[in-house]
Amino acid sequence: MSHAHLNWQVWALNAASFAVVGGAFISKLLGRSPDPDEVERQRRAYLNQIGRIVEGQITDLVEVAEDKAQRKSAKEVDGRRKLVCYSYSISGVSYETAQDITKLEGHAGMERIITGLPASIKYDPSNPSNSILIADDWSGLR
Repeated sequence: MSHAHLNWQVWALNAASFAVVGGAFISKLLGRSPDPDEVERQRRAYLNQIGRIVEGQITDLVEVAEDKAQRKSAKEVDGRRKLVCYSYSISGVSYETAQDITKLEGHAGMERIITGLPASIKYDPSNPSNSILIADDWSGLR
């Protein structure tokens, strides 16, 4: 094989590599921002996998209006999001938070969400303020 032929192959390989890397970079720049519902689903899955369980309490169930520009699915035709509010304590620190359960209504057992009832909360041991009450395949409701 001649030296000139090998040079041509190296240049072609470099050009192809540059095109792939450049294409990935441009795709990342022009790509869509992540879907908030997908980000939330991934957060729930992560917490369901690594989370520790602590006892907490349901403090409220509220519906809030959703911005029409953010509405994406036919399930949210009325433009309302359902939030379940809950509290829990870890190492003497109290947390009060809410979880959007709009996409989880089939899993939630909405009839079991009653203010004042105890519940099991899954939280991230490295970030205790990151928690869930309900996941796609787990529920802390009783």
